[in-house]
Amino acid sequence: MHMNTEGLIIRENSTGENDRVVTILTRDYGVLRAFARGAKKTKSSMQSGTQLLCYSRLSLFKGSDAYIVDSAEPLEVFFKLRENIERLALAQYFCELAGELSPEYEGAQEQLRLVLNALHFLASGKKPQPLLKAVVELRLMSLAGYMPNLVGCDGCGKFEDKVMFFDPLEGSISCPGCSRAGIELDMGILTAMRFICYSPDSKLFSFGLPEKSLSKLSSVTEEYLRSRVQRRFKTLDFYNTLVQGV
Repeated sequence: MHMNTEGLIIRENSTGENDRVVTILTRDYGVLRAFARGAKKTKSSMQSGTQLLCYSRLSLFKGSDAYIVDSAEPLEVFFKLRENIERLALAQYFCELAGELSPEYEGAQEQLRLVLNALHFLASGKKPQPLLKAVVELRLMSLAGYMPNLVGCDGCGKFEDKVMFFDPLEGSISCPGCSRAGIELDMGILTAMRFICYSPDSKLFSFGLPEKSLSKLSSVTEEYLRSRVQRRFKTLDFYNTLVQGV
């Protein structure tokens, strides 16, 4: 069966001398793995279209036990990401996270749009990296069914206070009068988290916070991610090493 779609190469591995096995976040079929035969050959028409971080128009063939890439036309290669090691590391983390949290073999248009938009902003440098990281983490979690309950205090329903407390294990917030368990959030950070969870795709990246607050936001979404997924991401560990200089 032949399938036509668009997708982002989120992982690539060599197999044999000239072939690749690629993991693709596709618009119509979610995450799938496919063989790209001869893709490493210098004159192959699929060489650039099956590289990591390449967004391509794809023609795939579904065999009895594997997918085969028949053609891969590059639409966006994101070359600029390779000019900065921090940006490249964060982009690879986005890919690893999307592979973990996106559905397999069913439509993933929202996930693909999210990651592509984040990569565009990351490549251009128009948005701070902590903002992009927090948006991708929390929005992908929400799309995967792990949206936290940020509407009001888990005890009394209170919408806001000078500070609120976020419990990453429960995915809920509480006001100071009900509980002080969890991570203390000022209203700017909580409002940003609500915005990431509830805003439409077209406005998802259109907010700002002071640098210190963005750093806190990024650490909160990361902690929530770790509490739910319960696995380590090597790309995230590497990115944090670069950023923190450890």
